[in-house]
Amino acid sequence: PSEDKLHRSLHGLTRTLLHNMVVGVTDGYAKELDVNGVGYRVAKEGSNLVMNLGYSHQVIVSEVEGITIEVPSPNKIIIRGCDKEAVGQFAAEVREKRPPEPYKGKGIKYTNETIRRKVGKTGAKK
Repeated sequence: PSEDKLHRSLHGLTRTLLHNMVVGVTDGYAKELDVNGVGYRVAKEGSNLVMNLGYSHQVIVSEVEGITIEVPSPNKIIIRGCDKEAVGQFAAEVREKRPPEPYKGKGIKYTNETIRRKVGKTGAKK
């Protein structure tokens, strides 16, 4: 109700949260993930996302309420939902299972993410 710094910041926060809710209901939000690596692949079995990520076991992630998982190809994951925060959090949790490493770029990354590559041992020698 006043023009305090706190109240003015809450005006913008409230406006953004309402806007995200409206866009989520009308259009929805989506995050796309790419899986890079030899032998790395994903599949959807029922409501579970089954990932082979180079571990000795399969990594299984189940869908959360309000989130849908699509696997159009063995190397692509699309996470959809109406809550922007929930979609982003779930995508981060899936990416956390095998984040991209800087030497070969293997792992799970966002589609629009660029990985800063490092030079290996042979790059330092002359």
